[in-house]
Amino acid sequence: MKTRAAIKADPYKGDKLVRRRGRLYVINKKDPNRKQRQKGNEKKK
Repeated sequence: MKTRAAIKADPYKGDKLVRRRGRLYVINKKDPNRKQRQKGNEKKK
């Protein structure tokens, strides 16, 4: 899984890297303001 340098996930602060629908997300239950998203492949219809 490639992660761009701009995506910062610190597990000590509760961040989790999650892959959904071809995109990479950083989610945090403790601090919801720490959400991030990295664009992935666009699905063609």
